[in-house]
Amino acid sequence: MLMTVIVLAFSLVIGMPIAFVLGLSGVTELFMADGFRYFTVIATKLFDGVNRVSLTCVPFFIMTGEIMNGGGVTQRLIGFMRDLVGHVRGGLAYVCVLVSMVLAAILGQANAVATIMGAVMVPEMKKDGYPEAYTGALCTASAILGPIIPPSTTFVLFATLANVSIKSLFIAGIVPGILLGGGYAIKITLDAKKRNFPKAEGAFDFKAVFKSFLNALPALMIPVIILGGIMGGFFTPTESGAVAVFASLFAGFFYRSLKIKDLPNMFVKTAISTSAVFLIMAFGNIISWGMSIDGVPALIVSTIRGLTTNKHVIILIALVFMTIIGCFLDATAALVIFTPVFYELLVGVGMDPVHYGLIFCVMIIIGLATPPVGMTLFVTSNTTGIKLSDLCREIWPFVGVALFVTVALAYLPGVVMFLPNLIG
Repeated sequence: MLMTVIVLAFSLVIGMPIAFVLGLSGVTELFMADGFRYFTVIATKLFDGVNRVSLTCVPFFIMTGEIMNGGGVTQRLIGFMRDLVGHVRGGLAYVCVLVSMVLAAILGQANAVATIMGAVMVPEMKKDGYPEAYTGALCTASAILGPIIPPSTTFVLFATLANVSIKSLFIAGIVPGILLGGGYAIKITLDAKKRNFPKAEGAFDFKAVFKSFLNALPALMIPVIILGGIMGGFFTPTESGAVAVFASLFAGFFYRSLKIKDLPNMFVKTAISTSAVFLIMAFGNIISWGMSIDGVPALIVSTIRGLTTNKHVIILIALVFMTIIGCFLDATAALVIFTPVFYELLVGVGMDPVHYGLIFCVMIIIGLATPPVGMTLFVTSNTTGIKLSDLCREIWPFVGVALFVTVALAYLPGVVMFLPNLIG
C-alpha cells in the first residue's frame, strides 16, 4: 500500500491526468499484492467500471449543461433575480447565490456554474462597487451548489459505486442545497453591513418582477420538470436526463439564442466531458479493486474502530478524512477510491446509506473550492482573471459556512432523510 501511495502522490505532483494517475496506482497496487497474477483481468475490470446502466444518464445531464450554457438562459435568470432581490443592500450578492442555485438544478456541475457566473456576475458586481476578490470567491462558493442540488453527476457516480438509489440521493440533496444557499445568504447579510455593500436605487416593483419572471419561466421550468419527474416516479434518472435535453433545446430556441449550427460543437464537448468521466471510472475501478484485494478498506475500518466504538466520534473522524481528501484529490477520483472505505465504516455504525452518500459527496464537493487543489478555484481564476492568491484569501469564510452546515447535517439524519422518507 505504501508504494501505491508514493506512486499516486508522485503522479499527482508531476501533473499526470487523473485517470492515468488512478490507472498507474491501481496497477502498482495489484503488482504489490501478488506480482503479475491479476494483470490478466485488468481489461475486464476497466470495462466493468463503466458497464453500468445507471451511468447512462451522465451524458444527458452534461449535454443539458452545454445547451443551457450557450442558450442565453443566464441573463434571463439574473434579470429575474435582480428584480426580485436587487433592491436590498448587497442585492447582487444574493442574486449570485440564487442564480447559482437555479443553474445547479440545471447543470449539475460546479465548474460549469463557476464559468458562467464568473463571466457574467463578476463584471456586474465589480461595476457596482463590490470587491473583486470577494465576488470571485462568492461565485466559486456558490458554484459548488452545482453538484449538490439535483440533478448531480456526482450523486450518480456515488450511487453507481455504492449501489444506492439515484432517486433517493437526488431527493436527499434538495434540503442540504437550500440550507447551504441559506448559509451563504446569512454571511452576505453580515458582510453587507460590515463592508457597506451598495444598495440599488428604487423599491420593489411587482410588475417588473412578474414580467421578468415570465421571461425566465422556460428556464425555470427545466429543474421543475427534472425533479418533478423523478420525485413523482414519472421518469427514471436516465429518462429525466433525456427530457432535460429536450427541455433545454426548447428553452434555447424559445429565447432565439441557440442555433442549429451550434449543436455539433455542443455534442463534441459533451462527448469529451463524458469520456473524461468514464475514463476516471474505468481506471478508478482498477485501484478500487486492488485495494479491496489487499484488504485496505477492512484495515482502515478496523484501525478506526480500534481507536473508538463511539458512533459520533467515528463520524467526526470520517468527516476530517473527507475534508483532507477533498483538498488534495479530484472529486471523481476521491469517490472511486474512498466510497467503499467509508461505506463500510459509516454504514457499519448505523448510518443510512443515502445519508452517508449525501454527506460524503458534499464533503468531497466542498474540496472543489478549497486550496491547494480546488479545481473550481482555478476555473474562476482563469475565467475572471482574479489572482488565485486573492481568491484563496476570500474563500475560507465561505468554506467555513459550507463545512458547518455539512457537519451539522451529518449529525442530523432526520433533516437529510426527511424528503426521501416522505416521498418513499
